[in-house]
Amino acid sequence: MSDRRVFVLGGGISKMAAERPDGNIRDWVVEAAMEAVKDAGVEIADIEHATTSYFSDHFDKQLKQGAIFHDCIGMCPKPNVRVEGGGGTGGLAIRNAYAYIKAGLCDSMIVYGSENMGRHVPSDVAQQFIALASDTDWEVQVAGFYIAYYALMMLSHMEKYGTKEEQFALASVKNHRNAMYNEYAQSPMKITVDDVMNSPLITSPYKILDNCLLSDGASCLIFATEEWAKTHSTSWYRKPRIELVGTGSGTDYMRLADRPFPYPGITHFRAKKFASEQAYKMAGIKNPAKELDCFEVHDAYSGVELVSCEDLRLCGYGQSGKLYEEGYFDIGGEIPINTSGGLIGMGHPVGATGINQGIEVLTQLREEAHPQRQVKLTNGQGGMDSHGGTGTYVAVNIFRRVD
Repeated sequence: MSDRRVFVLGGGISKMAAERPDGNIRDWVVEAAMEAVKDAGVEIADIEHATTSYFSDHFDKQLKQGAIFHDCIGMCPKPNVRVEGGGGTGGLAIRNAYAYIKAGLCDSMIVYGSENMGRHVPSDVAQQFIALASDTDWEVQVAGFYIAYYALMMLSHMEKYGTKEEQFALASVKNHRNAMYNEYAQSPMKITVDDVMNSPLITSPYKILDNCLLSDGASCLIFATEEWAKTHSTSWYRKPRIELVGTGSGTDYMRLADRPFPYPGITHFRAKKFASEQAYKMAGIKNPAKELDCFEVHDAYSGVELVSCEDLRLCGYGQSGKLYEEGYFDIGGEIPINTSGGLIGMGHPVGATGINQGIEVLTQLREEAHPQRQVKLTNGQGGMDSHGGTGTYVAVNIFRRVD
């Protein structure tokens, strides 16, 4: 591997919302890109390459939407590629930027992502679109919407480890609470476990407050080599330097029933274990719970966060429920999870979600977060995990402050 180092120079994010009537998806991408350019202290005309991150052509009824985004932010005629991996799209787009810069195909890249998933389409239609990301010949005929697969996984975790519904409700309480201190978040709320438990049942064991949100929104990150940054970024000498030091990717069979037993079975995310071990090895991390200061986890549902923490080796198998009761993953705990509010509190415009996670880690490592959600930096390292399907595609990326 080349010795070229990849730095993240800046990030920009639009307000996440259930509906953005103040514009369309193009406007949100421009909004996020302009903020990222300002944060990075660069000129858009100097950036050499782009990666477009979005999930669905259905929501916006527009094929090849990346070309429009690219045009709208002023990047034509420079190169652009689209990355798509369901809910893992944003995380994979960041990995793509790393690969392109590391390989020498460019010295700088802008990564932008968005999704138009709010109330412009009815919720049941949106759920049908999302269900098309599972195996339509086999799984959709049996389970229908995605929540059924995740409910089945959580029931298996409860049966295997004795995990309680109140324990994974704590993830929702935490993430809505963290979102209260994030100005871009869609669902900041002070709620209790009882509120989650008493909210309407969707698919047992998940209630409505266990779920992430359908969202409108966009986000953007800018990456570059050190040499490019020294020449083109006015923020290089005045802001903490954050390096992308590890990236991993994993996959698993699309159909839950095809996955090997006993591990992962229908309980765990084998692809997360595979992806995270690659990323940790690249970053030189041996004990992630001790060596990382924060982690953004793909909490499509509250229980998914608990299972993910186990497969990402942030705690032992079957231990997550008890540790949530002890505040292990809270701000001020051993390894704070989803300080942004996560998908549950922040929102989940799919193509933007993984990029949102990267921006949150960047913000935390620069110590620029709201004081109520700023973590204490011990090692100056943070991670993010995003996944598509039921852990079918996974990307894990690790960032480090190096000043």
